[in-house]
Amino acid sequence: MMAIVIVLCVATLLFLIGSTLRSIRDERSPGRSLWREFGLSFALMILFFLSWIGQLIAEWQVFTDEQASHGESAKIGDFVAQFSQSTLENWQSEFLQLFTFVALSALYIHKGSGESKDGDEKLEASLRRIEQHLGTLPGSAPDQPGEEWKLPDTALESMDKVLGSSSRG
Repeated sequence: MMAIVIVLCVATLLFLIGSTLRSIRDERSPGRSLWREFGLSFALMILFFLSWIGQLIAEWQVFTDEQASHGESAKIGDFVAQFSQSTLENWQSEFLQLFTFVALSALYIHKGSGESKDGDEKLEASLRRIEQHLGTLPGSAPDQPGEEWKLPDTALESMDKVLGSSSRG
């Protein structure tokens, strides 16, 4: 089972690297440097691999110290299992945190937050002020706060109203 998990992790990383390389091949502009156009991807990949290598070194040190304190020799297979477990635990917590943030941001708002869209009240008030200033406020505009604007069902209905009023006048 551990071999399957390791293969899946390596396959996922190779897929992500391959996707980045395919994007570079398909999206690169001639005459521009790779760092200028894809620097964010490179920086994030470098940070990821450096932190993962740092975790590997730190875990190897802890693993060998534990094995020595028990009078046992360090076996690579046991280390790979422990390292894979801790890596998957880290990834699981990060994905859970990100998923929770995205789901809650989609469901709830915090007025003024960059992640939340505010209500339509400000937009409607701005449009009302502009239309009043221009003298183009329609007669069907709501009078009470919170009252919905009534828009035509289709663009043809709007055109019929325009043509009907111009042919009468």
